[in-house]
Amino acid sequence: MIEKISIGHKIKSLREKSKLSQIQIANFIGVDQSFISKCEKDERQLNIDSLEKLCNLFGCEMADLINKDTDMGTVNFAFRSSSIDNEDLVAISEINKIALNIQQMKKLLED
Repeated sequence: MIEKISIGHKIKSLREKSKLSQIQIANFIGVDQSFISKCEKDERQLNIDSLEKLCNLFGCEMADLINKDTDMGTVNFAFRSSSIDNEDLVAISEINKIALNIQQMKKLLED
């Protein structure tokens, strides 16, 4: 049986695995750090555009993020610097978006 995990808890888990702070995530999607904190506690919800940005950043499918019964499949990345800025996150997001698109094309070709 798969444990039902909320979107907020999934976001927190992905953020922590990536060793990113709430402030970095907040700056990346254009919200306040306290809003990210509330989202991770399931007190607030991110809009669809912000969720899409996070999916690209973390290399996961939107369906995996919003479906409480789904385990997360992600593109893993490791940072070698403690000073990752917003520009770096944008670049990582774009690269992950390409990787996700390639995965989706491969799935389509298999069908």
